[in-house]
This record gives sequence, structure tokens and C-alpha cells, in this order.
Amino acid sequence: MTSKPFQKIGIVGFGEVGGIFGRDLAGRGIDVAVYDVLLRAPSSREAMLAKARGCGVKAAESLAECLAGRELIVSAVTASSAAEVAEQSAPLLVSRQIYLDVNSVSPETKSRMAERFEKSAAEFVEAAVMAAVSPQRLKVPMLLGGRYAAELAPRLASIGMSGRAVSDRVGIASATKMCRSVIIKGLEALVVESMFAARRYGAEDAVLASLAATYPDMGWHKDLPDYLISRVAEHGRRRAAEMREAAQAVSDVGLDPHMARATAARQDWLVDEIAANGLKHFAGENFSWRELADAINASQKPGNPAGWRFASS
Repeated sequence: MTSKPFQKIGIVGFGEVGGIFGRDLAGRGIDVAVYDVLLRAPSSREAMLAKARGCGVKAAESLAECLAGRELIVSAVTASSAAEVAEQSAPLLVSRQIYLDVNSVSPETKSRMAERFEKSAAEFVEAAVMAAVSPQRLKVPMLLGGRYAAELAPRLASIGMSGRAVSDRVGIASATKMCRSVIIKGLEALVVESMFAARRYGAEDAVLASLAATYPDMGWHKDLPDYLISRVAEHGRRRAAEMREAAQAVSDVGLDPHMARATAARQDWLVDEIAANGLKHFAGENFSWRELADAINASQKPGNPAGWRFASS
């Protein structure tokens, strides 16, 4: 394998992550091809083609076309389709190609994906993305695993990406991410449940004051609640899917994943409430968890048998 920077990259999955990576890599002068199943759907094809043009990347007509001749392939699809895409890609790849899977799936799923590449001349590397992609973009920290992980890390750095090899065995990087997510996304779900209940009692200020006194450096009196709840409001469905993968990861080592399952359910709940009440404007820089909680409360108040007390401010 060469150590020179990549010149031709393929990205499978052209959603948020694929779009960010594609735009930024193309901006560095790299030849980028992208493929997404939405390119095959008449209802979404034109929007996807426009997005590709705006990002400066080539929209491939098939998976095979996206992979052909690409030194690095980045899989950034949904968690539910990651294994299928890896299975379809493995026989299409040849020597000196690297398949980098950045999807949030369980270590067992990553290991099964790697097995698909055992008869392939290409290299499989798992990547665990350890932070939100949008703020740091290409620089988002990733943990790498697999026999080629250590060699890949400096090549990623040469194109502006941030990867650190943690093991030559596939699964360790993903286990790190999944176990961390039990805490991070669990905290998000806890804050949704605590703050929405406190708001209905009119007790949120007292709860936040108590949390700030107990954990003075976390930002409970500042923007932490808005940030944590906004992550669920904007990306809850995807985060719930990741938590189901985390639940699988916990189950795979013989523990009942009570917390991971509950986290997924609470994240799905908030997304469902937002959709059911048409609250599409609750996103972006001006997000207010109090306004969102009040909007959901108001939609449920007319038939409220419990006599909730709603905050007036």
C-alpha cells in the first residue's frame, strides 16, 4: 500500500455526513464520486443531483460506478443498511482500494462486515466517529480499527481528516463508541425526560439550579439543556437507531441493555411528538427547549386528565 494522499475518493451515502465529507474533500481538489439510493428515486433524484453539483462532486449512477477506480471508499449510509452495502461492495473492489466504514453500528456488525472482505483484495477499516460531524467537518475525531488502520491514519491526515488507530482488530473502535453512546445519548434522553416533566410542574428553574449546584462546570444554567435536547429534536431518529445498535452491542456481551433501549425509546418519542404536531421550526441556532416543551404540552392539554400545571413563562 502506498502512503501518498488520496486523489480519488468514493462516498456511499450522500446524507448529512456524506455531503459534508464530499464538499470538503472536493474543496481540497480531490476527485470525489458519490452514490445514494435516493438517486434512483424519481421523487428525490433532482434534489440529490443538485446537491452533488453544489458540493462539486460527481453523482454516480450505480454503486459499482461509485467504487470503480477509487482509492478510498467511505461508507456513510444508515445503520440499518451498512452491512448490506458492505456485502455488495466487497466483490466489486480490487487490490489497493480501502473501504472505510464510518457508520454507527455494533462491534459484531462491524466484524461481520469485515468478514465479507476476507476474500477481497481490498482492505476494510472500521471508523468510529466520536463527535458530531457538522461542527468539525473533516476534522471530526475518528477511532480506526483493522489491520490497515495504523497505515490509514496518516493518509487520512494528509487530506484533512482525523483518524487514530486503536486496534488492528475490527470491533474495538466501535465498542468504544457504542459504550460511550450509552452515556452521551443516555444523558440527552434523561434531560428530555427530566426537563419536560419539570416544565409541566413549573419546577424547571429549581431543577436546573440544583443540577448547577451539584455539577457547577457542566453549564446547566447556560446552554447545556438547549444543546442536549436540540440534538434529539434534530437528529433523534438517527440517534435512536444508533442506540438500538448500542443495545445490541451490550447484549452481545451478555448484559441486558435496559438503559440503551430506554434511551432509544425516549429519543423516538420526541421525534414522534415533533412530527405529530408539525413543529418543524424547532431546529437551528435559536432552539429553545422550553418553547418546544410548551408546544408539545399545549397540543396535549385539552384532553389532559391528570390536570398538569403548565409553566406560564
